[in-house]
Amino acid sequence: MSDSNKIVVYAALFGNLAIAAVKFVAAYITNSSAMLSEAIHSVVDTLNEILLLYGLKKSQQPGDSQHPFGYGRELYFWAFIVALMVFALGSIVSIYQGIQHIRQPEEMSSPMVSYVVLLIAILCEGTSWFIALKSFRKSKGRMGYFEAFRRSKDPTTFTVLFEDSAALIGLFIALIGIFLAHSLNMPVLDGVASILIGVVLAISAFLLGKETKGLLLGETADPQLRHNVIAIAQQDPAVFSANGVLTEQMGAHQVIASLSLEFKDNLTSDEIELCVNRIEQEIKNIHPEIVALFIKPQTKQVWLERMKGRLD
Repeated sequence: MSDSNKIVVYAALFGNLAIAAVKFVAAYITNSSAMLSEAIHSVVDTLNEILLLYGLKKSQQPGDSQHPFGYGRELYFWAFIVALMVFALGSIVSIYQGIQHIRQPEEMSSPMVSYVVLLIAILCEGTSWFIALKSFRKSKGRMGYFEAFRRSKDPTTFTVLFEDSAALIGLFIALIGIFLAHSLNMPVLDGVASILIGVVLAISAFLLGKETKGLLLGETADPQLRHNVIAIAQQDPAVFSANGVLTEQMGAHQVIASLSLEFKDNLTSDEIELCVNRIEQEIKNIHPEIVALFIKPQTKQVWLERMKGRLD
């Protein structure tokens, strides 16, 4: 796992842990439903960071007889669990708390405590969000943010970025809701704020779940990797035609590839073996994330027919 990913997750973990404790105290003092929802949100986020760290560690295990291509998808599995937790423990509980507070509104006490806690939380979450954003911007290159999110194979940074973004939005909703509930003497607005926080978490969980589900089921590798594999194979003097390549992302930095080649006529088996070894070595020098490369000799016509069958 990269040091930048560790920093992003640890920053979010310690920030959320400290904020959660303060929010629970503030929720108890002020009787605020929105503040309680925010406290629950921070607890969920803390658990999420722990799960992401566990997934990162497990994904680095080397392959064995049961999992010859490694454990890269452990990270995708735990990232998917994080998305479910955001929805189940964050969104549903927040909406439930909001509905209860609307049905049985309670007047808030000491709202100034809520303001101070929320401003401190915004500062802490903002710091964590900035660290996650900086790491995500570094990894996305020239791509747009949404495109980078869709094409990213490492859920660590974008999961933390989504969590922190949802947390910041939730904090501002809570701040506005508490302010309006107190200034207008309408405690029901505190419950409305709690429901809105739950809606924000639900949207965040849906987007995270959709993306991590695709990674968990298996997505193709980055298009540039596929292009490089074909280009390297086509340049070998023993190759007549590099027909195409199929790839699958097995983890954040683990890819398997199946390459279709048509070799030149009159090559001996030894010459073909040497060609395969050359291609494999050169490809792995450029893309060490390829943990397995399978090369299948076949004509371009056969390759196209089989690809047509896959697309039909």
